[in-house]
Amino acid sequence: MDSQHWRATITAAQSGDRQALDELVAGWLPLVYNIVGRALNGHADVDDVVQETMLRAVDNLGSLRDPDSFRSWLVAIAVRQIRDRARRRTPDRLEEAAASDFAELTVLRLQLEGQRREVAEAVRWLDDEDRQLLSLWWLEVAGELTRRELAAAVGITRQHAAVRVQRMKERLETSRGIVRALDGACPGLRELTGRWNGRPDSVWRKRLARHIRGCGYCGDPRETVVPAERLLVGIALVPLPVGFTLSLAFGGKTAVAATSAGWSAKVLGALTKPAVAMTAGATIVAGGAYVVTQPPDAPPPRAAVTPTATATSEPPPSATPTPTPTPTPSPSATKKADLYGTVVDAVDRAPDPDARPAALPRRPESGITSTGGPRAVMQHRGDSVTLSGQGYVLVRWQISPHARPGAVVMPTWTGLKGKLFHVASGGSRRMDDPLPGAPNGYVTGMGGPDIGYAVLPPGTQQMWQNEYFYVDGTVTLTQNERGCDYGIAVFPSSWQAVDKDVNDGPAQGAIRYGLVRDTGTDSAPVPQYVTRSTPADPATVAQRSRV
Repeated sequence: MDSQHWRATITAAQSGDRQALDELVAGWLPLVYNIVGRALNGHADVDDVVQETMLRAVDNLGSLRDPDSFRSWLVAIAVRQIRDRARRRTPDRLEEAAASDFAELTVLRLQLEGQRREVAEAVRWLDDEDRQLLSLWWLEVAGELTRRELAAAVGITRQHAAVRVQRMKERLETSRGIVRALDGACPGLRELTGRWNGRPDSVWRKRLARHIRGCGYCGDPRETVVPAERLLVGIALVPLPVGFTLSLAFGGKTAVAATSAGWSAKVLGALTKPAVAMTAGATIVAGGAYVVTQPPDAPPPRAAVTPTATATSEPPPSATPTPTPTPTPSPSATKKADLYGTVVDAVDRAPDPDARPAALPRRPESGITSTGGPRAVMQHRGDSVTLSGQGYVLVRWQISPHARPGAVVMPTWTGLKGKLFHVASGGSRRMDDPLPGAPNGYVTGMGGPDIGYAVLPPGTQQMWQNEYFYVDGTVTLTQNERGCDYGIAVFPSSWQAVDKDVNDGPAQGAIRYGLVRDTGTDSAPVPQYVTRSTPADPATVAQRSRV
């Protein structure tokens, strides 16, 4: 929308036009949400800071002399509220968990892949001050803000802003290197992170950065690293989450503030007058309450301008048509409720390394939230993560017989509400495949004669490096390490990521193609160790549970 239209809209809102005010708030709320969300990385205070920012903007709109400066003025208000929130934080709230990781939300809602996803995930490794600046710089690169507006919002000159941005970008690139390294399989890095609690912070950023600088494996990016600004050009704003509510008129605070700011009775009347309007994916209801009503299964927005493969050095999205899931049997043939859970993972033979996987059926994805964040690293007995929502989940295995070989007590899925399927296996190898370069193929991911072996319980399905599951509901996964030392990393994934992984076969230098287990129906296998109960000791879950 052009600046002339916004100028007219702002002027009309200042004069008490309710429709113009509705349009103004709905039009600029996503920008404020993205600035605050990224600066606070989705902390529980995001909604409060967004609410306070919009309240102050509405309350003080009458004092804005130049409508052309509205965006700079609004962004400056948001930055002040972010800083005020930081000053108000008390020591006992410093470890408060995030309501929803904004980096994860960015990846899921914008379907970021490759190095774009890497940039989004690297944000959580930045300090608060860097994240605040990055929240503005990200939008500058995406074309939503200008450098002049960025500098004005931070309260510094453009020259100083350039220096600050450059320093922040250097720390962002360091963080990108950490994200890449954690995705790898460096034994030294695994040993270093043995006592890491999985929460990014500046101390661990420095430790991991030192390791990467001195490690030939982690320090090799294995592909051309594209500058962050080239990856973010034209990227869309993260949409407001479904259920996000913004109330601008209820309560005495707004009326008092508006009156003191010089608002007319006409404007106050418009704010409190019942009205309903639909705009920008939100419903504006009685009294100025904005509630996002976008259905959960609505397709996420795409970037307004997508960089070409030449510009980003990343391959374009696959043009392979989406496979059509096999139809569910009719109720007369087989009751769906009776069928689910009767097919449990069973031991299978490793497929031929060159055997391409079957087509992966595509199941609905509205997004998965994880109590462990987007990358839960579970290294010790009793570590657990609860997954909720509808979508794909990756469980990545790291077996450590060199540390302690022996019997493996498998991780278990407990407290299941809904459905859980084992949909695919990938990572380019089964854990019992010979490791590249191993003498006579004696050493595998499960161990070797010199270090001992990890041994699975009889009848347990051999895991692959990457195991993919589909969650539709809520379930808790627990690491039950008793004998052999192992670790698993758990984080939300996507259909695209699963499909790409299982199709990366020997032609790409891997050991084998992946394996698709999903039938697209309730007859797809469920994990061997799963239950709807919540036992005191998750390791006691029966091997062939029925759900």
